[in-house]
Amino acid sequence: MQNIVIDKPYHFVAPHNGNFWPILMRAYMPSYLRNYHGVESAEYFGVEKLKASLNAGHGIMLAPNHCRPCDPMIVGTMAATISQPVYIMASAHLFLQGGVQAWLLPRLGVFSVYREGLDRDALKCAVQILVDAKRPLVIFPEGAISRTNDRLNPLMDGTLFIARNAAKQRKDMNPPGKVVIHPVAIRYFFRENIERAIIPALEEIEKRLSWQPQRNKQLVDRIVKVGEALLTLKELEYAEQPQAGTLAQRIVALIDQLLVPLETEWLKGRKTEKNVTARVKALRTAILPDMVAGDITEEERARRWKQLADIYLAQQLFFYPPDYFSTPPTPEQLLETVERFEEDLTDAIRVYRPIHAAIEIGDAIEVSPVRERAVETDPVMARLRNDLESMLARLKEKRPRGGTGDSTKRPVLGNLRIE
Repeated sequence: MQNIVIDKPYHFVAPHNGNFWPILMRAYMPSYLRNYHGVESAEYFGVEKLKASLNAGHGIMLAPNHCRPCDPMIVGTMAATISQPVYIMASAHLFLQGGVQAWLLPRLGVFSVYREGLDRDALKCAVQILVDAKRPLVIFPEGAISRTNDRLNPLMDGTLFIARNAAKQRKDMNPPGKVVIHPVAIRYFFRENIERAIIPALEEIEKRLSWQPQRNKQLVDRIVKVGEALLTLKELEYAEQPQAGTLAQRIVALIDQLLVPLETEWLKGRKTEKNVTARVKALRTAILPDMVAGDITEEERARRWKQLADIYLAQQLFFYPPDYFSTPPTPEQLLETVERFEEDLTDAIRVYRPIHAAIEIGDAIEVSPVRERAVETDPVMARLRNDLESMLARLKEKRPRGGTGDSTKRPVLGNLRIE
């Protein structure tokens, strides 16, 4: 389990407002993305839409999909092309992963949010950023990294809560102001031979399973076999035997086997949320407070850590779309799946390169200060989801010229191409 849940007292970390560090980091960011995330080139579409909202003085929220850990840096490089720093809301655990990172993040405009509870300071900060309208605010509405570029996970309601509260305040300004949300679609393309890239990792995983390398199989079949083996191991651990049904049914059944007993204990049996990400958050919110306060025995703390590990596993299972290979998979889908295998087995991932990023900024979605209570899904969130999905589908067709393996004529991060 990655170190994303912290059983220590939380203190809000506010962002710095200066431009010195964001400007200074522009020169370093291309090198960082190449060395640590394999992203060697990028291009941006629709930047003029963001410029129009900036020129109009709107409070601006940028709402990207979140499929890779480098997404915040990619959005930052996009904003840097028009000399516009941004504020970014980020999980509190990132501020506890080393002194340099904790010191630097606020200076780059990043502020913390405690995902395992109601963080009033973070909400207040986010709303005020939109009200002041000095910089765009970046919030990832999926709430977690999915590593599935071709599937958009459920969007968290907190995105609209922040935007609507800011819209209420800007409505009363003189003159009145607006709050808009720009969907931001991020799609990554792997630019080299995918088999050569991922087979070493795949063979390491097969070795961990005590298998001989499955070189007689096609790459897709090989990945599917590893995935089924890993799922079966977890079924043996929690259900004592492999489960019947389709892959999708087995994943859903194992998720419920992990979460339902915990919901019975901590939420009085109420499955108050529809999607797995929200169910996970509700359980963490119930389990963690006593751990943070220190009002439990070491034996009880160990029991709860086991429960948190089970919750983490449920969320990781949810991020494996059972139909991801229903059509011939793209190189990126193959890469993402092997990356997730690596991450779930070792909490670490090797750097795959070269990766090309394509980013599209969508039309501004104006946020009304008044909530429409008669509808089940708010029109703003419905449009945000629809726009993100449509933009991701369009970007899929923008595979860089030459396709996989062509290393020529790439727009590089040091000399970004904007379209």
